[in-house]
Amino acid sequence: MKHWVRRVRGALAMGLVWAMIWAPVALLVGLIVDPDGSSDEMWPLIGAYPGFIGGVVFSVVLSIAARHRPFEELSVATFAGWGALAGAIVGSIPFAIGEPTSAVPLWLLAGTVIGSITLLSSVSAAGSLLLARRAERRELLADPAGVYSSGHDEETGRRLAGVARGGAGAARGDRPQARG
Repeated sequence: MKHWVRRVRGALAMGLVWAMIWAPVALLVGLIVDPDGSSDEMWPLIGAYPGFIGGVVFSVVLSIAARHRPFEELSVATFAGWGALAGAIVGSIPFAIGEPTSAVPLWLLAGTVIGSITLLSSVSAAGSLLLARRAERRELLADPAGVYSSGHDEETGRRLAGVARGGAGAARGDRPQARG
């Protein structure tokens, strides 16, 4: 049960982080699209809602596609592809549940909405991987005692990428001593 709670908490956290990043992006788009403020749109919310949903959907895609693989084994391009998949799903939701009320042709509106959300999701996913790798490295450098001799994390039992087989000393950068 604890495993599922951790996954749900992680998905919600990913959604919140993406929402916080997408809200200012939408605000900038609003300044470009509606520079005089004549529209009643709340631009930060226009970015935050799909950002949150996109982060949660990406977490689900990630948990399915990258099951039990450490971040060091995954490429940025792969993460970006999974983010694009999540973005295409999230961008399609408004068109699946309702009819557009815009005078803009449906193909243009759908292409703009789905394309922009897919692009933002792809960039956000790649950025998420880079941040996760950085956090993982900092954690290793801060607490090398958390790594036992085979290079596995004591808490999760997962193999830590980038850790030599030399044990905890390898995480600190110590080289194995030559026998002779």
